[in-house]
Amino acid sequence: MNNIKGKAFILNENVDTDQILPGYAMSYPVEELRKVTLRGSIIPDFPEKVQSGDIIIADDNFGCGSSREQAPVALKSCGVGVVIAKSFARIFRKNSINIGLPVVTCEYINEIKNEAKENDEFEVDLVNGIITNLRTQNQYKLNQLSETTLETLQAGGLINKVKKKLKERGAI
Repeated sequence: MNNIKGKAFILNENVDTDQILPGYAMSYPVEELRKVTLRGSIIPDFPEKVQSGDIIIADDNFGCGSSREQAPVALKSCGVGVVIAKSFARIFRKNSINIGLPVVTCEYINEIKNEAKENDEFEVDLVNGIITNLRTQNQYKLNQLSETTLETLQAGGLINKVKKKLKERGAI
């Protein structure tokens, strides 16, 4: 699994699915979700700023609110490489991993946020569980993802993982 490198977008706690993707966008085709992603957050111009591989760093309870699976799909369609937070809403975390969007918890969010300056770039090594601020070279430990989760993310999501396993068994 390749490392993820990009600019960090810093968010606070309780970023709910309405902030990630407003309810009115539920009927939008997937390719148009990026136009409204995080419009309801403290970064309303997120769609204009985000680049492929960029990173979201947030406090507790990221993805709370509704169980709409379009919220992580919207983040992934914007090119978000990984979301790192103190904690995630359980269903948001599961939906994210199932579509191949890495989400990982970290106990050092306060330290990362205090050190980060606008436009800082970070590199995330999911396999070894490390995030590095490329400006300062300071590294912080991420909570380790399980082998099952890493396998799902490496496959690009749960559907791809199941297809791969069925193919290995000669079932498809």
